[in-house]
Amino acid sequence: MSAAAAEVSVWVTYRRLLGYLRPFGWVCAAAVLGMIVDAGALSFFTGLIKPMLDKLFVARDPVMIFWMPSIIVGIFIVRSLAVYVENYGTAYVGRGVVQAMREQVFRQYLKLPASFYDGESSGHQIARITYTAEQVASACTDSLKIAITDALTVIGLTIVMLVMSPWLTLVLLVMVPGLSLLVRAVSRRYRRISHGIQSSMGSVTNVLEEVVACQREVKVYGGQPYENARFEAITQRNRRLNLKVSATNGIATSTVQLVAAVALALIVYFATRFKGMTPGTFSALMLAMGGMLPSLKRLTTVQANLQRGVAAAEDLFEVLDSEPEADTGTLRVPRVRGEIEFRRVTLDYGSGRGLALNGIDLHCQAGKVTALVGRSGSGKSSLVSLLPRFYEITSGEIMLDGKSLRNYALDNLRAQIAWVGQNVVLFNDTIARNIAYGALEGASEAEIIAAAEAANAMEFIVPLPKGIHTVVGESGTLFSGGQRQRIAIARALLKNAPILILDEATSALDTQSEHLIREALTRLMRERTTLVIAHRLSTIEHADNIAVLDSGQVVEQGTHAELLARGGHYAALHRLQFHDATATHAVT
Repeated sequence: MSAAAAEVSVWVTYRRLLGYLRPFGWVCAAAVLGMIVDAGALSFFTGLIKPMLDKLFVARDPVMIFWMPSIIVGIFIVRSLAVYVENYGTAYVGRGVVQAMREQVFRQYLKLPASFYDGESSGHQIARITYTAEQVASACTDSLKIAITDALTVIGLTIVMLVMSPWLTLVLLVMVPGLSLLVRAVSRRYRRISHGIQSSMGSVTNVLEEVVACQREVKVYGGQPYENARFEAITQRNRRLNLKVSATNGIATSTVQLVAAVALALIVYFATRFKGMTPGTFSALMLAMGGMLPSLKRLTTVQANLQRGVAAAEDLFEVLDSEPEADTGTLRVPRVRGEIEFRRVTLDYGSGRGLALNGIDLHCQAGKVTALVGRSGSGKSSLVSLLPRFYEITSGEIMLDGKSLRNYALDNLRAQIAWVGQNVVLFNDTIARNIAYGALEGASEAEIIAAAEAANAMEFIVPLPKGIHTVVGESGTLFSGGQRQRIAIARALLKNAPILILDEATSALDTQSEHLIREALTRLMRERTTLVIAHRLSTIEHADNIAVLDSGQVVEQGTHAELLARGGHYAALHRLQFHDATATHAVT
């Protein structure tokens, strides 16, 4: 991107960012008024230096001697109030903008397709809301506050200097082109560095999250040295980038100080050559120049926060502008029959690894059980993920009750489906709220308990001090894998949806619990269209139809007996599992 295009991009982003200030119009106006009064009060006080020195100490004017202390106190009372208004106002607006952007990004996260989460680490997604959103406040309010207050201060003090000595002030304007070039160069450097800082913070969060979530694996497999080295490398990169910002700030500040020193020297030099230069005039010029120096320094370094905030805003806007899940369907039905048909369905994740599904033809009769079996990576989970439209098919068509899935409104479609995955998801809330989650939150306690009993979960819930109101902990870590899975099954039981997807739903259960759960699932699957993914073929022998997948294709279909008699892929899988089970039994 060219420098001109980059400038345009920054301005477009910043203008969009300023749009977030509209809800805080009166607060912004009060804050800006405070900034104006703050800068004006300082300039006014500087302008008083000449009459104060000349009339107090030279002319000994009694009126000035009487009123000057009160005037000084009055000026700084007004300025103190203005400073409070501008500081509180900018903080109020800044926090409001951060909150608004966080809420927008979070709502967008809830709408984005699964492919978005597949393509980016969760650490970057978390850092975007926690760290990146904070940087926006710097661009939207803090930088704006510095830019307005200090720019007005410089203008006000320049006016004071022009009033005091126009010719001497004009001499000092020789430093303006140099400062302009400095600000431009600093701005470009900050822009380059800021994007790197955003990326590095996402990487820091990602590594930290992985280590915390996988701390057992890290310890057991001796991953501490590797994780230490990885974290150190990322934090070192973040450190280097921030040091570059500090170095740029240092160079800019030093340059401004040098230019200001030259300007002060010029004032001293030319002041001795202008006739009629009084002590008051000279002191006012020196004080104005000295008061201008901190403002000039902040104006050159404000680019750091500004560019960092703009880079953060660009990252947030990229997410906000991402296409959400396609939801163009208008069809809404109270309850579907559940007849599902896959017609020449293909799926390409776009990862460059080829088709995940290739020409799938499969008919799932309403109220019947269809089992999907096959080797790992054959496409079973990909196939069932298409029903709730987690992913969009590449070609072909999926029909539900004779109508395309695309015709259904997305929320209505998903209301027809209950899902129990092999990776059980529980939220850091009570057991009751995990069972009656989301749209099920209106369920009564009796209904929740009935679902838990049907899932054989009350066996471990009853002994708990708070029963179903016990908090499960983060990701349900306070319970075993089998217990977590039974809570998830209870959630599916409570939903009572016409379509049920079981992705290895009994994989984490012990033999006794599995027997009880299988009985409950058998009752649940009556009058429901059920798709079961199973690796243990013994669990799906009574399925109405078994589809064998291999390399993204359905290579066999039929009942358990028919497929065994055929002697194909299913029979080979069955023999392999039977052999493994026999060998395991012999060893034990």
